[in-house]
Amino acid sequence: MKIGIDARLWNESGVGRYIRNLIYNLADIDKKNKYVLFLRKGSGNPPLPSNFRKVFTDIHWHTLREQLKFPGAIEKEGIDLMHFPYFSVPVSYSKPFVVTIHDLIMHYFPTGQASTHSSLIYKIKLLSYKFVIKKAAQKAQKIIAVSNATKQNIISDLKIKKDKIAVIYEGVDDKLKNQKLKNFSGESYFLYVGNAYPHKNLDRFVEAFSILVKESPKTSLVLAGREDVFYRRLRKKIEDLGLGKIIRFTGEANDEELADLYLNALGLVMPSLMEGFGLPALEAMANKCLVLASDIPSLREICGEAAVYFDPYNIGDMAEKLRKVRHDNQDYYNDKKKRGIERAKLFSWQKMARQTLKIYESCVSL
Repeated sequence: MKIGIDARLWNESGVGRYIRNLIYNLADIDKKNKYVLFLRKGSGNPPLPSNFRKVFTDIHWHTLREQLKFPGAIEKEGIDLMHFPYFSVPVSYSKPFVVTIHDLIMHYFPTGQASTHSSLIYKIKLLSYKFVIKKAAQKAQKIIAVSNATKQNIISDLKIKKDKIAVIYEGVDDKLKNQKLKNFSGESYFLYVGNAYPHKNLDRFVEAFSILVKESPKTSLVLAGREDVFYRRLRKKIEDLGLGKIIRFTGEANDEELADLYLNALGLVMPSLMEGFGLPALEAMANKCLVLASDIPSLREICGEAAVYFDPYNIGDMAEKLRKVRHDNQDYYNDKKKRGIERAKLFSWQKMARQTLKIYESCVSL
Protein backbone atom coordinates (compact mmCIF):
# COMPACT_ATOMS: atom_id res chain seq x y z
CA MET A 1 0.00 0.00 0.00
CA LYS A 2 1.21 3.51 -0.81
CA ILE A 3 0.21 5.91 1.96
CA GLY A 4 0.44 9.67 1.65
CA ILE A 5 0.82 11.92 4.69
CA ASP A 6 0.31 15.68 4.58
CA ALA A 7 3.35 16.82 6.56
CA ARG A 8 3.31 20.47 5.54
CA LEU A 9 2.99 21.57 9.18
CA TRP A 10 6.20 19.68 10.10
CA ASN A 11 7.89 22.69 11.69
CA GLU A 12 4.85 23.91 13.61
CA SER A 13 4.16 23.33 17.30
CA GLY A 14 1.12 21.29 18.32
CA VAL A 15 0.06 19.57 15.10
CA GLY A 16 3.69 19.61 13.95
CA ARG A 17 4.72 17.59 16.99
CA TYR A 18 1.93 15.12 16.22
CA ILE A 19 3.08 14.79 12.59
CA ARG A 20 6.76 14.37 13.45
CA ASN A 21 6.10 11.68 16.03
CA LEU A 22 3.65 9.85 13.79
CA ILE A 23 6.15 9.69 10.92
CA TYR A 24 9.22 8.80 12.98
CA ASN A 25 7.36 6.01 14.75
CA LEU A 26 5.81 4.67 11.55
CA ALA A 27 9.35 4.56 10.15
CA ASP A 28 10.38 2.36 13.09
CA ILE A 29 7.48 -0.08 12.96
CA ASP A 30 6.41 -0.32 9.29
CA LYS A 31 8.87 -1.64 6.71
CA LYS A 32 6.15 -3.08 4.46
CA ASN A 33 4.13 -0.11 3.21
CA LYS A 34 5.44 2.76 1.11
CA TYR A 35 4.97 6.34 2.26
CA VAL A 36 4.94 9.64 0.44
CA LEU A 37 5.36 12.71 2.65
CA PHE A 38 4.20 16.08 1.39
CA LEU A 39 6.43 18.69 3.01
CA ARG A 40 6.69 22.43 2.69
CA LYS A 41 9.87 23.76 1.10
CA GLY A 42 12.16 24.79 3.94
CA SER A 43 10.84 22.11 6.32
CA GLY A 44 14.24 20.45 6.39
CA ASN A 45 15.06 16.97 5.17
CA PRO A 46 14.29 14.52 8.01
CA PRO A 47 16.28 11.25 7.79
CA LEU A 48 13.92 8.39 7.02
CA PRO A 49 14.19 4.82 5.63
CA SER A 50 13.94 3.97 1.94
CA ASN A 51 10.18 3.21 2.03
CA PHE A 52 9.58 6.91 2.79
CA ARG A 53 9.73 9.39 -0.08
CA LYS A 54 9.53 13.17 0.29
CA VAL A 55 7.69 15.52 -2.04
CA PHE A 56 8.33 19.21 -1.42
CA THR A 57 5.68 21.80 -2.22
CA ASP A 58 5.14 25.52 -1.76
CA ILE A 59 1.39 25.10 -1.24
CA HIS A 60 0.45 26.63 2.11
CA TRP A 61 -2.43 25.42 4.29
CA HIS A 62 -5.66 27.47 4.59
CA THR A 63 -5.28 28.92 1.10
CA LEU A 64 -7.15 28.86 -2.19
CA ARG A 65 -4.08 27.22 -3.78
CA GLU A 66 -4.42 24.37 -1.29
CA GLN A 67 -7.97 23.78 -2.44
CA LEU A 68 -7.16 24.07 -6.15
CA LYS A 69 -3.62 22.69 -6.52
CA PHE A 70 -2.96 20.26 -3.69
CA PRO A 71 -5.32 17.49 -4.94
CA GLY A 72 -3.41 17.33 -8.22
CA ALA A 73 -0.07 17.15 -6.43
CA ILE A 74 -1.32 14.20 -4.39
CA GLU A 75 -2.85 12.37 -7.35
CA LYS A 76 0.44 12.54 -9.27
CA GLU A 77 1.96 10.22 -6.67
CA GLY A 78 -0.55 7.38 -7.12
CA ILE A 79 -1.55 7.34 -3.47
CA ASP A 80 -3.76 4.46 -2.25
CA LEU A 81 -4.68 6.19 1.02
CA MET A 82 -4.02 9.75 2.15
CA HIS A 83 -3.74 10.87 5.76
CA PHE A 84 -4.47 14.51 6.53
CA PRO A 85 -3.27 14.96 10.14
CA TYR A 86 -5.09 18.29 10.29
CA PHE A 87 -8.58 19.32 9.21
CA SER A 88 -7.39 21.41 6.23
CA VAL A 89 -8.46 18.95 3.52
CA PRO A 90 -9.09 20.02 -0.11
CA VAL A 91 -12.85 19.64 -0.52
CA SER A 92 -12.47 18.38 -4.11
CA TYR A 93 -10.14 15.52 -3.12
CA SER A 94 -12.03 12.35 -4.06
CA LYS A 95 -9.63 9.50 -3.28
CA PRO A 96 -9.70 7.52 0.02
CA PHE A 97 -8.36 9.41 3.01
CA VAL A 98 -8.14 9.53 6.80
CA VAL A 99 -8.33 12.80 8.69
CA THR A 100 -7.23 13.64 12.24
CA ILE A 101 -9.43 16.17 14.01
CA HIS A 102 -7.69 17.55 17.08
CA ASP A 103 -10.52 19.74 18.36
CA LEU A 104 -13.56 21.80 17.42
CA ILE A 105 -12.58 24.84 19.45
CA MET A 106 -13.54 27.23 16.64
CA HIS A 107 -17.11 25.93 16.85
CA TYR A 108 -17.32 26.97 20.50
CA PHE A 109 -15.20 30.13 20.58
CA PRO A 110 -15.84 31.81 17.20
CA THR A 111 -15.31 35.36 18.42
CA GLY A 112 -13.73 38.21 16.51
CA GLN A 113 -11.44 38.60 19.51
CA ALA A 114 -9.62 35.49 18.27
CA SER A 115 -8.73 37.09 14.95
CA THR A 116 -6.33 39.77 13.76
CA HIS A 117 -8.53 40.34 10.69
CA SER A 118 -11.52 42.63 10.16
CA SER A 119 -14.89 41.26 11.28
CA LEU A 120 -15.97 40.60 7.67
CA ILE A 121 -12.79 38.70 6.76
CA TYR A 122 -13.02 36.78 10.01
CA LYS A 123 -16.63 35.74 9.31
CA ILE A 124 -15.66 34.53 5.84
CA LYS A 125 -12.74 32.54 7.27
CA LEU A 126 -14.93 31.04 9.97
CA LEU A 127 -17.56 29.94 7.45
CA SER A 128 -14.81 28.48 5.25
CA TYR A 129 -13.35 26.57 8.20
CA LYS A 130 -16.73 25.10 9.13
CA PHE A 131 -17.42 24.09 5.54
CA VAL A 132 -13.98 22.46 5.06
CA ILE A 133 -13.95 20.53 8.34
CA LYS A 134 -17.49 19.24 7.87
CA LYS A 135 -16.74 18.09 4.31
CA ALA A 136 -13.54 16.43 5.49
CA ALA A 137 -15.40 14.56 8.21
CA GLN A 138 -18.17 13.48 5.85
CA LYS A 139 -15.85 12.25 3.07
CA ALA A 140 -13.16 10.57 5.18
CA GLN A 141 -12.99 6.78 5.37
CA LYS A 142 -12.05 7.16 9.02
CA ILE A 143 -11.66 10.04 11.45
CA ILE A 144 -9.01 9.98 14.15
CA ALA A 145 -9.91 11.99 17.26
CA VAL A 146 -7.24 12.66 19.88
CA SER A 147 -9.64 12.23 22.81
CA ASN A 148 -13.11 10.97 23.61
CA ALA A 149 -14.05 14.56 24.38
CA THR A 150 -13.19 15.53 20.81
CA LYS A 151 -15.03 12.46 19.49
CA GLN A 152 -18.20 13.55 21.26
CA ASN A 153 -17.86 17.03 19.77
CA ILE A 154 -17.47 15.55 16.28
CA ILE A 155 -20.60 13.44 16.76
CA SER A 156 -22.71 16.31 18.10
CA ASP A 157 -21.43 19.21 15.99
CA LEU A 158 -20.50 17.57 12.68
CA LYS A 159 -23.27 14.91 12.85
CA ILE A 160 -20.89 12.02 12.21
CA LYS A 161 -21.69 8.45 13.26
CA LYS A 162 -19.58 7.25 16.17
CA ASP A 163 -18.41 4.08 14.39
CA LYS A 164 -16.51 6.20 11.89
CA ILE A 165 -14.37 7.81 14.61
CA ALA A 166 -11.36 6.20 16.30
CA VAL A 167 -9.86 7.73 19.44
CA ILE A 168 -6.06 7.58 19.41
CA TYR A 169 -4.19 9.40 22.16
CA GLU A 170 -0.97 11.36 21.77
CA GLY A 171 2.29 10.72 23.66
CA VAL A 172 5.38 12.34 25.18
CA ASP A 173 8.62 12.97 23.29
CA ASP A 174 11.68 11.22 24.74
CA LYS A 175 13.57 14.54 24.76
CA LEU A 176 10.94 15.84 27.16
CA LYS A 177 11.58 13.13 29.75
CA ASN A 178 14.31 12.47 32.30
CA GLN A 179 16.29 15.62 31.61
CA LYS A 180 18.66 16.79 34.34
CA LEU A 181 18.77 20.52 33.81
CA LYS A 182 18.87 23.26 36.43
CA ASN A 183 18.43 26.58 34.66
CA PHE A 184 15.25 27.27 36.63
CA SER A 185 16.07 25.44 39.86
CA GLY A 186 15.77 27.49 43.04
CA GLU A 187 12.94 29.63 41.69
CA SER A 188 9.35 29.49 42.93
CA TYR A 189 7.24 29.76 39.81
CA PHE A 190 4.10 28.47 38.21
CA LEU A 191 4.28 27.61 34.53
CA TYR A 192 2.06 28.01 31.50
CA VAL A 193 2.99 26.42 28.14
CA GLY A 194 1.18 27.21 24.89
CA ASN A 195 -0.32 30.01 22.86
CA ALA A 196 -2.40 32.91 24.14
CA TYR A 197 -5.56 32.42 22.07
CA PRO A 198 -8.74 33.56 23.88
CA HIS A 199 -9.96 30.03 24.68
CA LYS A 200 -6.74 29.51 26.66
CA ASN A 201 -8.30 31.80 29.28
CA LEU A 202 -5.07 33.57 30.20
CA ASP A 203 -6.79 36.84 31.09
CA ARG A 204 -8.59 35.15 34.01
CA PHE A 205 -5.47 33.19 34.93
CA VAL A 206 -3.36 36.35 35.16
CA GLU A 207 -6.01 37.96 37.35
CA ALA A 208 -5.98 34.89 39.61
CA PHE A 209 -2.20 35.06 39.79
CA SER A 210 -2.39 38.75 40.77
CA ILE A 211 -4.45 37.68 43.81
CA LEU A 212 -1.82 35.10 44.78
CA VAL A 213 1.14 37.48 44.62
CA LYS A 214 -0.46 39.84 47.11
CA GLU A 215 0.04 37.05 49.66
CA SER A 216 3.18 35.51 48.07
CA PRO A 217 5.14 38.29 46.37
CA LYS A 218 8.17 36.06 45.74
CA THR A 219 6.16 33.68 43.56
CA SER A 220 6.59 34.23 39.83
CA LEU A 221 4.94 33.02 36.65
CA VAL A 222 6.69 31.79 33.51
CA LEU A 223 4.81 31.87 30.20
CA ALA A 224 6.34 29.76 27.43
CA GLY A 225 4.86 30.34 23.99
CA ARG A 226 5.51 31.83 20.58
CA GLU A 227 5.37 35.62 20.52
CA ASP A 228 2.39 36.87 18.50
CA VAL A 229 -0.37 39.47 18.62
CA PHE A 230 -2.22 37.53 21.34
CA TYR A 231 0.82 37.45 23.62
CA ARG A 232 1.40 41.16 22.97
CA ARG A 233 -2.18 41.84 24.11
CA LEU A 234 -1.54 39.77 27.22
CA ARG A 235 1.65 41.71 27.97
CA LYS A 236 -0.37 44.93 28.09
CA LYS A 237 -2.84 43.42 30.56
CA ILE A 238 0.05 42.21 32.72
CA GLU A 239 1.60 45.70 32.74
CA ASP A 240 -1.78 47.23 33.61
CA LEU A 241 -2.00 44.86 36.61
CA GLY A 242 1.50 45.86 37.74
CA LEU A 243 2.87 42.33 37.24
CA GLY A 244 5.51 43.07 34.65
CA LYS A 245 8.43 42.28 36.97
CA ILE A 246 7.20 38.88 38.20
CA ILE A 247 5.80 37.38 35.01
CA ARG A 248 8.44 36.15 32.57
CA PHE A 249 7.95 35.46 28.86
CA THR A 250 10.42 32.90 27.56
CA GLY A 251 9.16 32.76 23.98
CA GLU A 252 8.74 29.37 22.34
CA ALA A 253 10.85 26.80 24.25
CA ASN A 254 12.62 23.81 22.69
CA ASP A 255 12.22 20.30 24.12
CA GLU A 256 15.19 20.52 26.50
CA GLU A 257 14.08 23.92 27.79
CA LEU A 258 10.53 22.65 28.30
CA ALA A 259 11.78 19.66 30.30
CA ASP A 260 13.76 22.05 32.49
CA LEU A 261 10.72 24.29 33.00
CA TYR A 262 8.47 21.36 33.92
CA LEU A 263 10.95 19.78 36.33
CA ASN A 264 11.49 22.91 38.39
CA ALA A 265 8.00 24.45 38.42
CA LEU A 266 5.63 24.56 41.38
CA GLY A 267 3.08 23.37 38.86
CA LEU A 268 1.90 23.64 35.28
CA VAL A 269 -1.37 25.56 35.02
CA MET A 270 -3.80 24.82 32.17
CA PRO A 271 -6.70 27.30 32.55
CA SER A 272 -8.25 26.52 29.13
CA LEU A 273 -11.97 26.76 28.52
CA MET A 274 -11.62 23.94 25.96
CA GLU A 275 -8.90 21.58 24.74
CA GLY A 276 -8.80 18.74 22.25
CA PHE A 277 -6.15 16.83 24.20
CA GLY A 278 -3.94 19.00 26.41
CA LEU A 279 -0.44 17.82 25.53
CA PRO A 280 1.41 20.10 28.01
CA ALA A 281 -0.45 18.38 30.87
CA LEU A 282 0.83 14.99 29.73
CA GLU A 283 4.36 16.33 29.27
CA ALA A 284 4.27 17.86 32.75
CA MET A 285 3.11 14.62 34.39
CA ALA A 286 5.94 12.72 32.69
CA ASN A 287 8.38 15.23 34.23
CA LYS A 288 7.16 14.96 37.84
CA CYS A 289 5.42 18.32 37.55
CA LEU A 290 2.14 18.94 39.33
CA VAL A 291 -0.73 19.79 36.97
CA LEU A 292 -3.39 22.36 37.88
CA ALA A 293 -6.09 22.14 35.25
CA SER A 294 -9.49 23.42 34.23
CA ASP A 295 -12.28 21.05 35.12
CA ILE A 296 -13.19 20.32 31.50
CA PRO A 297 -13.83 16.91 29.85
CA SER A 298 -10.62 16.56 27.82
CA LEU A 299 -8.27 17.41 30.71
CA ARG A 300 -10.20 15.12 33.09
CA GLU A 301 -9.85 12.39 30.46
CA ILE A 302 -6.09 12.80 30.08
CA CYS A 303 -5.08 13.57 33.67
CA GLY A 304 -7.55 11.42 35.62
CA GLU A 305 -6.91 11.66 39.36
CA ALA A 306 -3.39 13.02 38.85
CA ALA A 307 -4.31 16.71 38.61
CA VAL A 308 -5.70 19.49 40.80
CA TYR A 309 -8.83 20.87 39.14
CA PHE A 310 -10.47 24.30 39.27
CA ASP A 311 -13.42 26.10 37.69
CA PRO A 312 -11.88 28.00 34.74
CA TYR A 313 -14.60 30.67 34.89
CA ASN A 314 -14.03 31.33 38.61
CA ILE A 315 -11.00 33.55 39.23
CA GLY A 316 -11.32 33.13 43.00
CA ASP A 317 -11.29 29.31 42.75
CA MET A 318 -8.26 29.41 40.49
CA ALA A 319 -6.41 31.74 42.89
CA GLU A 320 -7.29 29.53 45.87
CA LYS A 321 -5.89 26.42 44.16
CA LEU A 322 -2.66 28.29 43.38
CA ARG A 323 -2.46 29.46 47.01
CA LYS A 324 -2.91 25.95 48.39
CA VAL A 325 -0.17 24.54 46.16
CA ARG A 326 2.13 27.35 47.26
CA HIS A 327 1.49 27.09 51.01
CA ASP A 328 -0.32 23.93 52.12
CA ASN A 329 1.09 20.57 53.19
CA GLN A 330 2.88 19.06 50.20
CA ASP A 331 2.10 15.38 50.86
CA TYR A 332 -1.17 15.64 48.94
CA TYR A 333 0.52 17.28 45.95
CA ASN A 334 3.44 14.86 45.98
CA ASP A 335 0.90 12.06 45.72
CA LYS A 336 -0.62 13.82 42.69
CA LYS A 337 2.83 13.97 41.09
CA LYS A 338 3.37 10.25 41.64
CA ARG A 339 -0.01 9.52 40.11
CA GLY A 340 0.96 11.74 37.19
CA ILE A 341 4.16 9.81 36.50
CA GLU A 342 2.19 6.55 36.35
CA ARG A 343 -0.57 8.17 34.33
CA ALA A 344 1.87 9.44 31.70
CA LYS A 345 3.15 5.90 31.14
CA LEU A 346 -0.23 4.99 29.61
CA PHE A 347 0.46 7.27 26.64
CA SER A 348 3.13 6.85 23.97
CA TRP A 349 3.77 8.02 20.43
CA GLN A 350 4.68 4.48 19.37
CA LYS A 351 1.29 3.24 20.56
CA MET A 352 -0.29 6.10 18.63
CA ALA A 353 1.59 5.11 15.45
CA ARG A 354 0.65 1.43 15.79
CA GLN A 355 -3.01 2.27 16.25
CA THR A 356 -2.89 4.69 13.32
CA LEU A 357 -1.32 2.02 11.10
CA LYS A 358 -4.23 -0.28 11.97
CA ILE A 359 -6.60 2.47 10.83
CA TYR A 360 -4.75 2.69 7.50
CA GLU A 361 -5.00 -1.07 7.04
CA SER A 362 -8.69 -1.13 7.92
CA CYS A 363 -9.43 1.50 5.26
CA VAL A 364 -8.03 -0.70 2.48
CA SER A 365 -10.75 -3.27 3.09
CA LEU A 366 -13.58 -0.72 3.16
